[in-house]
Amino acid sequence: MLNNYVLRSVRYMLDLSDAQMVKIVELAGLTVTKEEMVKWLKKETDHDYAECNDNVMGHFLNGLIFHRRGKDENHPVPEVEERINNNIMLKKLRVAFELKDTDMIEIFQLVDFRVSKPELNAVFRKPGHKNYRNCGDQLLRYFLNGLTIRLRGLPPATK
Repeated sequence: MLNNYVLRSVRYMLDLSDAQMVKIVELAGLTVTKEEMVKWLKKETDHDYAECNDNVMGHFLNGLIFHRRGKDENHPVPEVEERINNNIMLKKLRVAFELKDTDMIEIFQLVDFRVSKPELNAVFRKPGHKNYRNCGDQLLRYFLNGLTIRLRGLPPATK
């Protein structure tokens, strides 16, 4: 999934300003400008659009964890992976919002998407594990939409 889509989704769900988005990235130790953030938050069709790279996305997700949960000096700072995939994004969002399996299943139900606990656990396994499953764009998109509904108090999706 595009890193920019995740940035825009989190910004909307938490109602964050451009400056707050920059501060979240800086919490994880990366300096970015407000102008860069504005370009990353634009739609793909906008002429000022710029693609957000995996390094920035990794720092943003780690910064989001610090923003939501606080920085604990007793725990090591999470690593910033060279390549960010949907599994890593989902895992870091789960940590940032302190979600359990049951919470995540409820979030998926808000957008009328059914996922079982074993299916969800497979997404969080390490690559190479026999039950590991790639997190598809659709699964991550449903999760972001459901989390937005939950946090913003919007009415659930109906068919």
